[in-house]
Amino acid sequence: MSKKPTVTRDEKRWEIELKGEIAADSLEGHRKHVIAELKKDAHLQGFRPGKAPEEQVVKTVGEAEILRRTIEHAVHHELPEMLAAENAPIVAAPQVTVESAPKGFPATEPIIFTARAPLAPEVKLPDYVRIAKKHNEGKKEVTVTDEEHADTLNHLKRERARITKVELGVTPQEAAEQAQKMEVKDLPELDEEFVKSVGYENTEKFTEAVRSNIKSEKERQEVEKRRAAMLDELIKEAKIHYPEILKEYELDDLEGRMKEDIERTGLTMEKYLAETKKTREEIRKGWEEAADNRAKMRLVLAEIARKENVDVEPERFERELKHAKEHYPQANDESLRAHITHALRNEAVITWLERQ
Repeated sequence: MSKKPTVTRDEKRWEIELKGEIAADSLEGHRKHVIAELKKDAHLQGFRPGKAPEEQVVKTVGEAEILRRTIEHAVHHELPEMLAAENAPIVAAPQVTVESAPKGFPATEPIIFTARAPLAPEVKLPDYVRIAKKHNEGKKEVTVTDEEHADTLNHLKRERARITKVELGVTPQEAAEQAQKMEVKDLPELDEEFVKSVGYENTEKFTEAVRSNIKSEKERQEVEKRRAAMLDELIKEAKIHYPEILKEYELDDLEGRMKEDIERTGLTMEKYLAETKKTREEIRKGWEEAADNRAKMRLVLAEIARKENVDVEPERFERELKHAKEHYPQANDESLRAHITHALRNEAVITWLERQ
């Protein structure tokens, strides 16, 4: 009979370590199962498939291979029961190290092994409705000052001056430098001809559109700032335990996005690392805090979604999936679906919070 395993929890990495033992007298049953499976698949000369005698199968496969498979089978079948008895929900296959095992059959020694596995995350939410209401009540009315309006118009005038210089044969860099040095009074006017060339009826409608665009951008920034503050407080007040593999997932995602951005410039990741004199490990280390926050935010929003039954609209999901497949035809379908589901669900939860 197998001994009760010794179980410890790594609170920092949120993993379970189980030191288990499978008794020698239980291994014969596992050995018989292994041989029976080998017999089913055996194609030995002179015998129909599955009909070769056990002795012949053992001789052909070899005792060492049968022993290896028996140890593997025993751990594979008894470890889940040990974990279930400890009420330890795990989120990935355990990493198993066999410390000692029988050298042959009949077995006189037990299998002693160590298994380590990431535990399922645990999230205890704060009063998220209270936090959401507090931040929603802090909404600010966005206005556009005359100075902001004038600065934006002057920026557009400089852009017009730069483009004109390029059209006259000045190099792009020199044109940008010259336009930047120009006095405001010397900048070209945004006259009727210009505003009509960019699709506006007259200068009045153009300047109104500029003011409206500034306001829209400031409103967007205000929403992002308020959301970030709300999510930050939710994360700080929540009690969250999660396994290290979730942070690794976020680090992989950040690295993948960076790689795509670099490749769009025509560089490879290897060349970028060489030019910046950085290693992949150094870059990932610099992202650890961001990855931690991303993992916690994902868990907090998922738990709120579960509690409040916030779900993704099927029609919206299908639209986004179709759009994503058009832009990323080589992407793995399962990964794409998971990514879109997470993104839309998070957006739906944030929208729900903003209505409180």
